[in-house]
Amino acid sequence: MVPKLLAEFSDNQQQVLVLQDLDQQGFRLRKNQASMSDVKLGIKWLAYFHARFLQQDITDLWPIGTYWYLATRQEEFDVMQPGRLKDAAKELDAALNNAHFQTLVHGDAKLANFCFAEDTAGLAAVDFQYVGKGVGVKDLVYFLGGCLNQDELVNHEQSLVNEYFAVLKKAVGHYQIEIDFIDLQQEWHELYAFAWADFYRFLLGWSPDHYKINTHMQKQTDIALSRLSKQ
Repeated sequence: MVPKLLAEFSDNQQQVLVLQDLDQQGFRLRKNQASMSDVKLGIKWLAYFHARFLQQDITDLWPIGTYWYLATRQEEFDVMQPGRLKDAAKELDAALNNAHFQTLVHGDAKLANFCFAEDTAGLAAVDFQYVGKGVGVKDLVYFLGGCLNQDELVNHEQSLVNEYFAVLKKAVGHYQIEIDFIDLQQEWHELYAFAWADFYRFLLGWSPDHYKINTHMQKQTDIALSRLSKQ
């Protein structure tokens, strides 16, 4: 669920949006830590959001979703230490941005931007300021990396990625999107490591001691760089 737009108007060159109160709709819970069931709820929300906007020609939002993509993070890129990841940053960025299958990504799909229902398995999302085109796995990587620690990623990542694609397939059917899902899954699965590497590139320039940086992120980056070298 997303909050409905109730009204909008401009005031002194500022746009004002009046949105539905999610607390009043039953989504009162905010969480600092996610259980595995919470993570799966988030994956379901992302999968249905991504399916809803697959392959649509939307021009009135950001041309590229998320807040960390390379074109908007040149200062962070400039201060990165030299190395393989910095050398490959433009190629990684291009691979993600030029993927055949594109959708809208939330762009800041962290736990703090999800509102949980108290008595149902419902979930609502807020903070859509970074919505734009992209591959769905960019949201997935960001969400999993924020909800799970390194050990949890090692133990559960594969099953959660499989969960995402299984739900995405159902959502594509639900919205009656005419695409070759096998091709989509193959492309986005290939780009999953690229999304990890792309976010790692941002963190190394922005906050190289960030708590999200771990050996799992580094391993996924190595996979992405290896695939680039073979292309």
